[in-house]
This record gives sequence, C-alpha cells and structure tokens, in this order.
Amino acid sequence: MAAPADPVLPAAALPPDAVSLVPIPPQRIPAAVAKLDMIIDGVLSKTGVPGLAAAVVHDARLLYAKGFGVRDVNKPARVDPGTVFHLASVSKPLSSTVVAGAVGKGVVKWTDPIVPQLPSFALADPYVTAHVTYADLFSHVSGLPDHAGDLLEDLGYDQAYILSRLRLEPLDPFRAEYAYTNFGLTAAAEAAAAAAGRSWPDLADDILFGPVGMPASSFRYSDFLKEADRAAMHVRVGERWVQKYTRDADPEAPAGGASSNVLDLANWLILQLAGGAWNGNQVIGGEALSQTHLPHALSSLPSTPISRSGFYGFGMNVGYDYAGRLRLSHSGGFNQGAATSFALLPSASLGIVVLTNGMPIGVPESVIAYFLDYVEAGSVQEDWLTGYEQVVFAPMYVNPSVLADQKPPQHPVPAEPDSFYTGTYDNSYYGPIRVVSEGTSLHLLIGPGPDDYVLQHWSGNLFAFYPAGENALGITAATFNGDASNTRAMGVTLEYYNTTGLGRFTRP
Repeated sequence: MAAPADPVLPAAALPPDAVSLVPIPPQRIPAAVAKLDMIIDGVLSKTGVPGLAAAVVHDARLLYAKGFGVRDVNKPARVDPGTVFHLASVSKPLSSTVVAGAVGKGVVKWTDPIVPQLPSFALADPYVTAHVTYADLFSHVSGLPDHAGDLLEDLGYDQAYILSRLRLEPLDPFRAEYAYTNFGLTAAAEAAAAAAGRSWPDLADDILFGPVGMPASSFRYSDFLKEADRAAMHVRVGERWVQKYTRDADPEAPAGGASSNVLDLANWLILQLAGGAWNGNQVIGGEALSQTHLPHALSSLPSTPISRSGFYGFGMNVGYDYAGRLRLSHSGGFNQGAATSFALLPSASLGIVVLTNGMPIGVPESVIAYFLDYVEAGSVQEDWLTGYEQVVFAPMYVNPSVLADQKPPQHPVPAEPDSFYTGTYDNSYYGPIRVVSEGTSLHLLIGPGPDDYVLQHWSGNLFAFYPAGENALGITAATFNGDASNTRAMGVTLEYYNTTGLGRFTRP
C-alpha cells in the first residue's frame, strides 16, 4: 500500500469552476476498479496484445496493480505489477515533473531561456534561439516542425548531433502554433540538468525517482536492460504478434527514453494528485508543478462547433471531459512495439496508468476510457477500442509515399548506367550519403552506421527503397537529377527524409 500524501480538498472547498455538475457517487470508483479485470481481458482478447500492466490510485492510496499476459511471446514469463516497460512518450510528464522540481528549488524558471545553460543550442532564427524557454519547449510552441530530429535518431545519430542539427529545421512562427517535438523537449530537459550540474538521468534520480520511491524507474536504457523482469516489444504482423525489435531511446531520453513499472508510476500519480507532496514532504514545488497542469498551447482544434478543444501543458495533455472535469493525460508509443498511457482526474483524486508491450493500436487508451466511463457515467459510453484503433491510430500507419500501393510500371523508362548514380552526395542535416554498385544492384548508404538500403529501379531516374526505423512505413522514393548534359547525377531527393525540405542531397 502506497504511503498517503497530503489530503485533497473536498468538493465543497473547491472554487465553483473546479466542480463537475455530474457527481461521482461514493461506490462508483471501487465498482469501476472491480470491472478492470473484465475490461482488460476483453481488450486483450480482441487485440491479442501480448502483455499489459495497470494500476489505479485514489485518495493517495493504491487501489489496484496487476499484470496480464506475457512479457515476451517467445517465453513463458508472465507480466506482473513489477514488470518494467518502455514508457515512450509517457517519459514527457515524468520529465516535466523533474524540471518542476528544479524550478521549485530555484535552479531554473519555466520562463528562462535555455541557451545560457546550453550554449551550443541554436534554431534557425537568432531571436528564437535567444528567447526560447523551458516553457516553450515543454509545451511544443518553439516553432520547430512536428517530430523534428526523429529521423536522425532512427539513423543512429547521437543526441549531440541531433540537437546540433535543429538549427537547420525551418521554423513556424514562434509561440504561434503547437507542433510535437521530442528533441525540442529533450533540449530543455538537458538545459535544466546542465543548470543543476547533473546528467539528465542523475537529475531525475535525485529529484524524483529517489525521493518518491521509484527504484525501477530510469532514463537510462542500460538500466532497463539490467531488469530481469522487463517487457519485450512486439509488432503486429497480420494476425500475429511478433517480437522483432529493441529500442535504445537514450538520445531522446527526457522525451521518450524512460522505463518503469506500474508500482513506481502509481507513486508518481499520487505525487501529481497531491501537488508535489509525498509521504508528508513537499518533494516537488507545488506552484512549479501546477504550471505543468495548465493549458499553455492549443494542441487540437475542435472537429465541430460543439466539440471540445485539446490543450497541452508542460509535458502532458490538458483536457476537459464530457462531465466537465479536468483530465490530465499522455500516451506513449514506439511503433516497433510499446504503447502506454495514463490519466488523472484531479478533482476526484483519481489516477490510472496502463503499460503494454505491443505497438500502438489504442489498447491502453481504450482501457482507461472504459474505466473512466464506469467512474463518471456508471456504464460504457462508447466503443472506445474501435474508435481509437480506427480513428486515431490507423492513420498513423498510412504510408504517404507517392509509391505506396503502386505497382512498378510494366514498361519502365530504362535507368542510366550505374556509374551515372554512384558516388557521394552531401547534406548538412543528414550528413553525406553514398550510392554504390554491388553486383547487379545499387545501394544507398546513409547515417553513421551506415544503414544500407537497396535501390530498386522504378522508372527512369526514379528508384524505390524501404527505410528501417521507428518511423518507417514501407516503400519510399529516391529521385535522381542529372547534370546539364545528363551524363552524371548531380543530386538525389529522398522522399522519406524530405518532410521539411531537408532530404535533398547534392554532389560536392
């Protein structure tokens, strides 16, 4: 049983706009907890996700912690409450808690620019470089494009290289639009760690994991590998779940590299609901933590005039549900095999976390939605699993390539001789690539490894290849352009790497 934290104010002591007009009867929460086994068994039976763990806290106490299924489809070991999972982007609210701790100790302010603590950091606009703050980066309003830097991580570049290349990303207007960026948030967290004179993983240990009793939690991949009771990652191939990948997310550790179990995270949920207090001690400054729970960015416009908007705080979603209650939440996912989510209803002093070892298809989100339906409405209100899987997650796996779902032409324009294409091509963002001839095929060598992709001729100077990595979705195009006499390729555009116009490579 978790140690009690500071008591939550009763509804009568809350301001009017903090009280829902849809009450939660006293027995509703224990009744919903009693249905969790049924909810989880139903979702797992429909999806086949190999393993799951969940925990629920209420009024500063652990009400539920349980594991389901197996850690690895190739082994018999079962998931239990102590099983450690990749958290993916549920790392972000943990990180905002750590930075809130640093803010509470006077190490930094949310409104401080990060560049004094991270002098090598720069963005395309000098003004933005000088003024972008911890708050901007933790709420994703720096102007960096969506998921800036992620493809560099997929290629195997380290954190220092990736952060150094953010200066080449085209910027949207500063503080005007929300765009989700793992490496923007990572830069802010690293700046906070530098201000404290600690590495990021050590700062998290010092401020959060140690004081709150979270021994299985870490921002180090090496610590995850040391855990005997850990969950492998799985992807769905047809109707089967397969263990194919591992993931070292250390380059983006503050944004996606944490690992933990539901017992540790239950303590963190209690800390959140208690305003940063734990076991009678104010571990995280209450005012600094409260800033993470406020809406700082409009993350999604309403789909209709009567729909609700979505907001983002610092490292977490801030929303308002159908009962008018504040709901704090975040999901995490590795397409190569992990999906996680948590939700808090602060006005009810209630929290739930769900961790899985399968690729994101809506499982943790639907478990939480069904559970909160039972809490707030007394019965299931929607087919959440179908909704999440088809509306939210299925579009994430649609390949945007011009070659997706296309068949090679029956009568292609012949390619030029291999010597037309082979050679080195430069790019200041991704680094140089090489195109080499091996046997009867051309190969693209890219990244520090390098990754080796076979170039399959499509037609003329258009080739197809299949990139690997967390964000890869299948076939994509490589288009070469010749010199004036068309005797030698002078450049190549790699469609998959050209999402923000940075995927054009030229001969030196």
